[in-house]
Amino acid sequence: MSGLTIVEATGIRKEFPNMTAPVLDDVSVHVESGEIIALMGPSGSGKSTLMNILGCLDGPTRGSYSLGGRDVSTLTPRERAWVRLHYIGFVFQSFHLIADHTVLENVTLPLYYAGLDRNEREARAVELIERVGLGHRLGHRPSQLSGGEKQRVAIARAVSGQPRLLLADEPTGALDTKTGNEVMELLLELHEARALTLIIVTHDPEVAEFCHRKVFLRDGKVISDGRRHAAHA
Repeated sequence: MSGLTIVEATGIRKEFPNMTAPVLDDVSVHVESGEIIALMGPSGSGKSTLMNILGCLDGPTRGSYSLGGRDVSTLTPRERAWVRLHYIGFVFQSFHLIADHTVLENVTLPLYYAGLDRNEREARAVELIERVGLGHRLGHRPSQLSGGEKQRVAIARAVSGQPRLLLADEPTGALDTKTGNEVMELLLELHEARALTLIIVTHDPEVAEFCHRKVFLRDGKVISDGRRHAAHA
């Protein structure tokens, strides 16, 4: 670890108008550059809500959140969108690929919004697609891919903007064990090659074994934030 703080969430509380109790209650999370964190807990513990806040998809009702030393807890929606585009990558259980786009088009899309010219974004996308082992699938659409291939495309898209923080929400949840392990190995390779910080929401203890540290939530509170070395790191 570098010792540089990427995520500093302090006293995070999140309330919704239709709920009597807060979804998150005084949650604090500290993540250093290069760490791989497993965010765990039962359904309803607040994992997804916390991930949305850490990913600047939502803001806290109360508390502060600094990302790479910048206070993002009070940013406008437009400012949060800029941070998501340039600083954070997302990987989802259901892949979230665009059905009528090819593999190449899916991976280049964030680069289009980032303002790169066509040649530059296609060159970067092709390099990444080849890196995840799908150079022979450039012109294929998601319906022509296996689940593992779809997740590889989603990972290539997530890192195309060269983010510092990668958030993965159940990245192996829709995959069989072998394919899930392959996806985790790919994430570890990219983590090493690109100096990424990873936060992975997972229910799977085998996925958590790839991580440096497990953060457990229950009833909207962090109940454990232990440190240990990953068995596969």
